[in-house]
Amino acid sequence: MPGLCSWELELLIEIFPDCSNPTKDARKNKHLWVKKATGLGITELMLRLMAWLCLKDESLRDSQMCIVTGPRIETAISLVNRMKNLFKGKIKFDTKETVIELNGVRIEAFPSHHLDTLRGLPNVSFILLDEADFFPRSQQIDARHISERYIGKSNAFLAIVSTPNAPGGLFDTIEREAENECLYKRIIQDYTVGLGKIYSATEIEMAKLSPGFEREYNLKYMGLIGNVFHIEDIENSIAVYDAENEFINDYAPVSVGIDCGFGSSPFGIVILRFVDGKIQVLFADQFERPDYNEMLYKVLELRSKYRVDKIYIDGANPEFIRSVKKEICERPDPTPFIERAKKYRRPLENYMDVIPVHFASEHKTMITRCKMMLEQGLLQIHPKFDKLIVSLRTAIEEEGNLDKELTSYDDIFDAFRLAMKYGFDKPRRRMYNFIETL
Repeated sequence: MPGLCSWELELLIEIFPDCSNPTKDARKNKHLWVKKATGLGITELMLRLMAWLCLKDESLRDSQMCIVTGPRIETAISLVNRMKNLFKGKIKFDTKETVIELNGVRIEAFPSHHLDTLRGLPNVSFILLDEADFFPRSQQIDARHISERYIGKSNAFLAIVSTPNAPGGLFDTIEREAENECLYKRIIQDYTVGLGKIYSATEIEMAKLSPGFEREYNLKYMGLIGNVFHIEDIENSIAVYDAENEFINDYAPVSVGIDCGFGSSPFGIVILRFVDGKIQVLFADQFERPDYNEMLYKVLELRSKYRVDKIYIDGANPEFIRSVKKEICERPDPTPFIERAKKYRRPLENYMDVIPVHFASEHKTMITRCKMMLEQGLLQIHPKFDKLIVSLRTAIEEEGNLDKELTSYDDIFDAFRLAMKYGFDKPRRRMYNFIETL
């Protein structure tokens, strides 16, 4: 294949062990998953490979090749232009911006939100999903399903290429699949592949100063840098402390935040305590495909273990709230206490230990409180709670609302801001936790 430098040829040989015949029907060699560092030129290599497959003989004539980009049409146009520029001064293309035709093969680029046309094509020979881990989540699923249907339909080449984005996305999902179940030949190309070829050592040292280095160059699933918290405040909050010791003293207030999720949504739990003037994280995790009774037992187990004062639960789950209240012998229906708290303008904490919180009316206040605690240096997060740290780093707010599509571990983040509702600045003695009656 002309125009390739030595390291690109090495990669091509890794992708296709029999480089003299890259169309050889080897299942894993025709279905590629490439997690790569930014700037390595893997997309360019794929575009050249597609062009070469078109021109090497007549075997793909009258077929279609598809390039799926993110939701921006400009990205699709840009990739087609890059392929056209491979033949600049040699071939004049009389096609629209998103289409190129080579030797009877039609190559077309599609934005990820316009995949219906891709679904109905009769003879697809190659599909490239470029920067696929940055497609919106719902479009990631659609793009994968539509692409994989052509494995049986037309024995198409599939290439999924991207820098990693967030945990739980398309790339993370495929990487965690068992080898005997995965459709793809998985290739990982971090920055060391291009060191001394694409990047100099000096450039890499400079790049390491960026908070995005671990994701862009070292291939960690960290998501995009968010706009809610300052990275410096998050880094300053990371501290080593005795997170295993449940009982620092008998006066340390402890709260739990619970973001209920059942079915396909994870169930998030965060536990905080106030000790020595700091809010420390004791527990932060989420549970995939949770069972209702298992989660109820888990909450009660954690409540007993950490001697929790208050439990804050997303008010959109009244049935789970009632279940927890029944188990701790608290009145299941909170309505009378809510009305009494409103009437006398007193906090709900005065009347109950399991407190429903409605995000629709309180989400802005909760985010503001979390920001304030971080900026004032009051929060301590043990490094082992990496999911919570990633969720804070990637938290993105749009017009006052948390963008759950872009925020990693958003269920843990919601549980965190629920737990932060507790008035840690007004600690109570546990043995005299007075419930006001009027």
